[in-house]
Amino acid sequence: MEGLVKLSFYCFAAASISIGLSAIAYVIFAMGRVGVRQSSVATPEGSTFSATSAEYLPGPSSAARFATMLAWFGVFFQALAVLFRTIVAERGPYSNMYEFSLAFILAITLIYLIFERMYGVKQLGAIVMPVAFGMVAYVWMLPDRMREVDALNPALQNRPLMTIHVSAAIISYATFAVSFAAAVLYLIASRKKIAWLPAPNMLDDIGYRSVTFGFPMLALVLILGSVWAHEAWGSYWSWDPKETSALFTWLVYAVYLHTRTLRGWRGNRSAWILIFGFGAVIFTYYGNYFFGGLHAYGGVD
Repeated sequence: MEGLVKLSFYCFAAASISIGLSAIAYVIFAMGRVGVRQSSVATPEGSTFSATSAEYLPGPSSAARFATMLAWFGVFFQALAVLFRTIVAERGPYSNMYEFSLAFILAITLIYLIFERMYGVKQLGAIVMPVAFGMVAYVWMLPDRMREVDALNPALQNRPLMTIHVSAAIISYATFAVSFAAAVLYLIASRKKIAWLPAPNMLDDIGYRSVTFGFPMLALVLILGSVWAHEAWGSYWSWDPKETSALFTWLVYAVYLHTRTLRGWRGNRSAWILIFGFGAVIFTYYGNYFFGGLHAYGGVD
């Protein structure tokens, strides 16, 4: 089994390279390039002269294709890393921040690629894939001891609840990353009028669709988490920092859905709520580093 643990880590290393290169390629494609146009201008006297002008052009399509291909390679290797870890542990790889982050990197990359295929918008990768690579860098900074497969903490020894609860959290966070990317690009596209960026209406729709999927998943996280907390700690709600921040995050996205559907908010206001919401996601993800609490057993205590 020790061999599978090492193989899982090697697959993660391969995925790290693929995701990093993919992020670079997506950024190159989204930033565009400067082209020089030459033209002949006729004067009233009948003579002509050459003039040059610079124009901003879309990024090379080869970079976009290369980025998507590398992202799929990242998904493949990361899926193997998670699979081998699951086989060794005989459970979902969710017992500490190392395992949780492995699964999150897989989810954010795969869900982004699904949205890319649905909408045909590759520019989102310039935001989402650097976020994924940031998670990769975080995993590399974790202590080596966390790569070992250890027995579950007594509070975690409810495998069905752990699997569903943590899987729902991973999926919701990943979809919120897509909504964050759509919001950032919306603010850029609505102000800069860059021709090759997706239309603001499409970006607004992507942000909304991703939240409508992630929002109920986060609600499921809160419900199952309270049931699990009652079994493990004897209380449905303890105002633990991580569960409290998760509730706050859910409320932020509830405000987004309420203002968008019932009050007709669109555009910049909704985009800023999505950006703030993803900031709350990041705080929820790393909150136990700063505030401890009942979730401190995630490998950071």
